[in-house]
This record gives sequence, structure tokens and C-alpha cells, in this order.
Amino acid sequence: MNLPNKLTVSRFVLTVAFLIVMFSRVSFHETIALVLFVAGGISDFLDGEIARRRKLITNFGILMDPLADKIMVCSAFIAFVGLNWVPAWMVVIVVARELAITGLRLLAASKNVVLAAEGYGKHKTISQIAAIIALLVNASYHQWGSVGPAIFGFQVFGVPWVARFAVLSVWLAVILTLFSGALYLWRNRGIYLSDM
Repeated sequence: MNLPNKLTVSRFVLTVAFLIVMFSRVSFHETIALVLFVAGGISDFLDGEIARRRKLITNFGILMDPLADKIMVCSAFIAFVGLNWVPAWMVVIVVARELAITGLRLLAASKNVVLAAEGYGKHKTISQIAAIIALLVNASYHQWGSVGPAIFGFQVFGVPWVARFAVLSVWLAVILTLFSGALYLWRNRGIYLSDM
């Protein structure tokens, strides 16, 4: 197993560890969860970069890399619903979009058609990861001694700015998720319409 694929597999492990920590009663569990998720995000960036630069692209990586991303992001958002950090309907949109696009790609693969990722999809993933990190920072910054509140606790209309940023980032992620999914389904409609 090459390095990019090891990084992909590590993302599954980090996701499991993230979920365990999120629902544990361990001290500073929000901060630990933040570190684990950031590590997962970094591994996502690194495995793609290393695979392209060293020409280590494999069928395993092509299949499992996007799957690891989807599981990591969807797991985090679902956990946040359980903690009442995010409304359930927003997470339904995120999960439904990922399932729909995965289904479309499987249908395309059955017809020997490869659907490449689009720019909007990459922006969507970045916005989702940013929203998750913002929510985790908002939940954990008060655990960082005086440094956390000094940086992230600055009040904007009576509310810490990071809390407002977290809400805004979640809305942006949901809008981009919905838009990118609808656009992807429309542009590739020939694949599923031909079977109806």
C-alpha cells in the first residue's frame, strides 16, 4: 500500500476516533475532536497531492479517497445534529447530495463512463470542512486558556465573532452543497434519463 492510500485509510481511523471523542466525557473532548478532524482534513489534501506528484494514482485511491471524504464530513455533521449544533434538515441536504452523486457515479461506472470531479464540488468540500472546523472551534476555544477567548471571543453585537462565523459558514456549505449537487445532476442527466 503506497503512502497516499495509507493516508486515505488513516482518514477512516481518524473519523472513528473523532466520533468516539465527540460523544465521550473526556476533558477537552471538543478540542481533541478538533485536532482529529483537522488532521483528517490535512490527510485529505496530502494524499491527493502526493498521488499526483509521485504518480501513485491507484484504483483503490480513486474509489476510496472520495468515499473517505464523504464519510468524514457526513459523520461530523450527523454528530452535530445529535449535539443540537446544526438543524437536522441541513444535514439531510448534505447527506442526500453525497448519496445522490455517489449513486450517479456508480451508474456511470456501470456504463463505462468516468465522471470527473468539478470545481463546484471542490469548493463544496472546502466549505463543508471549514464549517465543521468553525463549529468545533466555537465549541472549544474557551478551553484554550486566555488565548482562545482573546482570539475567538471578540464580541460582535453581543455574540463572539466565531459563533456568527460558524453559523454563516454552515449556511454557505449547505447552499454550495445543494447548488453543486443540482448542477452535477443536471449536467450529467443523460446518464440516468436514458434508463428511465
